[in-house]
Amino acid sequence: MKIIDAHVHFSRIHTFQQTAVDASMLAYDHTGIERECQDANVIATVGMGVEESVTGAFPDHSAPDLMGLNLPNRPQTMGICIGINPFRFSTESAEKLDALLEEKEYVGVKIYLGYYPYYAFDDVYQPVYELAKKHRVPVVFHTGDTYAEGAILKYAHPLTIDEVAVKHRDVTFVMAHLGDPWCLTAAEVMYKNRNVYADLSGLIVGTTDKVAQHMKKDNSYFDHFKHALIYGDAYERYMFGTDWPLVPIKPYAEWLGGIIPEKHHEAFFHDTALHVFPKLHALI
Repeated sequence: MKIIDAHVHFSRIHTFQQTAVDASMLAYDHTGIERECQDANVIATVGMGVEESVTGAFPDHSAPDLMGLNLPNRPQTMGICIGINPFRFSTESAEKLDALLEEKEYVGVKIYLGYYPYYAFDDVYQPVYELAKKHRVPVVFHTGDTYAEGAILKYAHPLTIDEVAVKHRDVTFVMAHLGDPWCLTAAEVMYKNRNVYADLSGLIVGTTDKVAQHMKKDNSYFDHFKHALIYGDAYERYMFGTDWPLVPIKPYAEWLGGIIPEKHHEAFFHDTALHVFPKLHALI
């Protein structure tokens, strides 16, 4: 089965580089991700744009207004979600974003809730939603636990997405990580709002052995997550993603494949991502 990984990273962020060496034990470069994709039959990926102006500074107020992927040799089948730094986002930023979204490789927009102290419904992001509507690209939100102590969790709570989804019915929104650990709340937001999707990335950080621990039947750590999937009853709006390089792709896919009912595998691993990110068609 062909797979699309709807949430990876390919930027010079110190914490990603450190995690790749110390936790997931992966090669965090173009050869590493190409090898991972080949092993897992991944035909396309979506890279979440993020940058830091000083090593280890993210979330970084001084990062570019529009953040991209700055590791060398980005794979041609990797679409880019342009990251937004709300501290520097301006009218000129909106004009640049408008122009970038005309290009085929820019497939969406990423907003780092929690990492930056702004809610999804704050005014600074309203021009972003209007441009997403214009270009028919999704807006991906970080939701749930953060990978930085300097972040503030209340801004990343998935309940805040409800207001945005109601006000912008013509925009597709994606909650990254299903708001973990507030998965049940995220599932309710999806249940209520048909324009809200979720990727199931970043739930595990570590090696293949770490993933295997969570595949054991007596491990109840993710019972809250499994409950939320059933409660939300929205399997057609869940997408596969890893948050690579936080975890190897193939074992993570096998883990989620054992949780998502088999009749939904084609949608979960492939079709829904193409629906949410239609510009990926041009990269495959």
